[in-house]
Amino acid sequence: MAVENRQPKGIYGRQTQRKGAETERLGEVVEQVIEREVLPRRVRFGQLAEAWSGLLPAELRRHCRIADVSGGQIKVLADSPSYVYELRLCGSELIERLQQQCPRFRIKRIKFAVG
Repeated sequence: MAVENRQPKGIYGRQTQRKGAETERLGEVVEQVIEREVLPRRVRFGQLAEAWSGLLPAELRRHCRIADVSGGQIKVLADSPSYVYELRLCGSELIERLQQQCPRFRIKRIKFAVG
């Protein structure tokens, strides 16, 4: 019995084709998005992220991250409700210190959530 050299079939039974050029273009698009969207945010919020990291003990820092910054509010996600609770206990002190260290962000509120 001869083995046929066939293209893999898609979900509708049609043959699929691998297109190297499209893969390269996708890589270029991803690179452009990173350069246009991610890197500027990293530069813009780097000072705030560094200050945040410096304020938290190592154990707590490993379990939370800044998810968003907008309109004077920071949204922080923690990986369990117990860490959210712990962050809420020191929330007003965190706001005060962030206001001192990063005045240009005008932080007024920190929203904590599990995520």
